[in-house]
Parts: sequence; structure tokens; C-alpha cells
Amino acid sequence: MANRKILIVEDSPTMRQLIAFALRRLPGLTVIEASDGVDGLKKLAAEQVDLIFTDINMPIMDGLKLVSLVRNDPAHCQIPIVIITTEGAAEDRDRAIALGANDYITKPIQAGRIIAVARELLKLP
Repeated sequence: MANRKILIVEDSPTMRQLIAFALRRLPGLTVIEASDGVDGLKKLAAEQVDLIFTDINMPIMDGLKLVSLVRNDPAHCQIPIVIITTEGAAEDRDRAIALGANDYITKPIQAGRIIAVARELLKLP
């Protein structure tokens, strides 16, 4: 199986570790971490990734702006994006989906949900 790369864009080091720990349970995945949207775009420019998990509320560039920029970039517009956030209101979810997010997970996260979404979007068994 080809190695898949997942980019986690999250300003909290603890949350990044929790998400990365969950994803590393899946074989054949490499996790790349970024601390905000700008850092995420830099990592995306340097490496081809297969899936992005991003927070919404981050300094410098938030996750919604990141989703918008990725969706408007022909080189990256097909990459699935999952929002992971504390913002649980329906209008926040609707806005993220309207911008192009493929899924929306509210914190506190559950490892099983992270793994299930990654499996689905990467089409893993």
C-alpha cells in the first residue's frame, strides 16, 4: 500500500499530538504537523498530502481561510479537508462545509471518529 500523508493544522501542541496519535494507528500513514494556516500552506507547498485536518480558531490564519485557499488552488483543490473545532453551532458547520470542508468534527475529539473519517476519506479498508 502506498504511504499516505496527512497534514494536521492545529495551534495547540496537545491537540496536534492527540490527533496524530490517533492517525498513527492506521498503517502506512505519515503525519505532518503545522501550527497555523500559514504554516499549513508552507507544508502543503513542500509536500503532497492526501488529507488535511484543521482547527478553525488559530492565530495568523484560521482554518476557514485555509479551507478557502486550498479549495481555490488547482494543485490542491481535490485534497479532502476535515475541520476539528470547539465551534459546535450549526451555522459554523454549515459555513465550513460551504467553503469546501468534507467533514466537521467537534471537540472533544474521539480517536475512533478521527480514524473512521480518515479511513473513509482516504478510501482505506
